[in-house]
Amino acid sequence: MTGKSNSVAPAAGAIGAEISGINLSQELSDDSIAAIRQALLDHLVVFFREQELTPRQIMAFARRFGEPVTYPFVKGLDDFPEITPILKRESDRSNFGGLWHSDTTYQEVPPMGTILYGIEIPPYGGDTEFANQYLAYETLSAPLRGFLDGLKAVNVSGKGATQKTRDEMMKQAPSGLKGDELSARHPVVRTHPETGRRALYVNGAHTLHFDGMTEEESAPILEFLFRHQVKAEFTCRFRWSKGAVAFWDNRCTQHNPINDYHGFRRLMHRVTLAGTVPA
Repeated sequence: MTGKSNSVAPAAGAIGAEISGINLSQELSDDSIAAIRQALLDHLVVFFREQELTPRQIMAFARRFGEPVTYPFVKGLDDFPEITPILKRESDRSNFGGLWHSDTTYQEVPPMGTILYGIEIPPYGGDTEFANQYLAYETLSAPLRGFLDGLKAVNVSGKGATQKTRDEMMKQAPSGLKGDELSARHPVVRTHPETGRRALYVNGAHTLHFDGMTEEESAPILEFLFRHQVKAEFTCRFRWSKGAVAFWDNRCTQHNPINDYHGFRRLMHRVTLAGTVPA
């Protein structure tokens, strides 16, 4: 995808690219899928504009990259349970997932990636930030990288601030879980199974403490890492428009949906793709 009809344009120096000249509602060739996958590996998150996708078409696109899986705490669409409708109503004050995080790292097998499709978009606000976790790891000092290499951390679904961002969605479409049931231990630094690069794999939404250390012992280092890994120079910011699609690699990114559009309705459809056990 390098010609005038299909192009990949970087969104920022550290992360992100916009792919133009491609219609995701069509059945794409193997070459096109391979090119999108390579762009995802190169840029960590890719964006598409002006798409018109039915739930069936979103699922068909997603299946070209992996197996769609359900989200544990919010019920999906009746006919497509792997599609989670992300709705913030005019009266809602909190937004779903509204803090820096990697998706569902409290699961033993967290997702490979996430596809998000914009259906109803506020007139302003609601941007999403993305952060490059390869750079977050590579810019740490050698002694700190040495300390973190080989460590594991406990990730939980029920950290207080995270729970609050799910409250409205869980009221609208409850799955039957309370939200605090899940936990998993994962490497603090994971190796990407396709690129072989190492990425920092803790996040402020879900990581509670280092395995074998108390929360009090872990807190100073984790708090430093949470600030460090989302530095501006590691990030890009995507402004949504109706029909836009973002597809990010959950193995090496974090994202932050900004909650600055109170009084407006915003509806997205989200699909997550099955991953592998982090190593």
